[in-house]
Amino acid sequence: MLRAELRALPALVGRPPAFDLETLPADPYGLFADWFHEAVDAGVPEPHAMTLSTIDGDGMPDARVLLLKDLTVEGWWFASEEGSAKGRQLAANPQAALTFYWSPLGRSVRIRGQVARGTDARSAEDFLERGAGARAVALAGRSGSTADALDADAEIAAAIDAALRGIESAGPASTDASWRVWCVHAASVEFWQAHPERRHVRVRYERAGDGWTTVRLWP
Repeated sequence: MLRAELRALPALVGRPPAFDLETLPADPYGLFADWFHEAVDAGVPEPHAMTLSTIDGDGMPDARVLLLKDLTVEGWWFASEEGSAKGRQLAANPQAALTFYWSPLGRSVRIRGQVARGTDARSAEDFLERGAGARAVALAGRSGSTADALDADAEIAAAIDAALRGIESAGPASTDASWRVWCVHAASVEFWQAHPERRHVRVRYERAGDGWTTVRLWP
């Protein structure tokens, strides 16, 4: 139904910066940070947006877009409610993949690995860094659960307003015990840079003990 329209759309319209394979960092963290900063400097919209992919109890993949919260030597961090679909899936199967795509630069990064729960203290710190509205939505709970009706705007608004009043009465340091940060401890990190003639450059870091190896992949 959309084939002709899709085929007519331009692709790989980004302008990749220089990518020197002779000066690759020893680990993927430095290269990711470099690419991320170049995306920020280039004005890429929401460069911290990423797709988190998990597996549900039936073995079906699930994916959604959320924001990167931090990058440390431990890995890539994100946050959500433990009772959300992603939280339940990670509790049952703590493995995930992250995908970044910075179209204006023709670049993508893929990360796969084990996922570990962050501490209560770190989770509370992340929660308190959120705006009041975002905290209220989290406190209202029921992320991704079924509303009573398609026109449940009033029900949702009432729950969020009640949560906002709770934040105001409890004070700015009130937290949500169900809010959690997670860290993806990468087993592999692949960097992809586009080429208009499909001669893409692909480099993958693979964990080897306490260090990393790098391999060049065909386009």
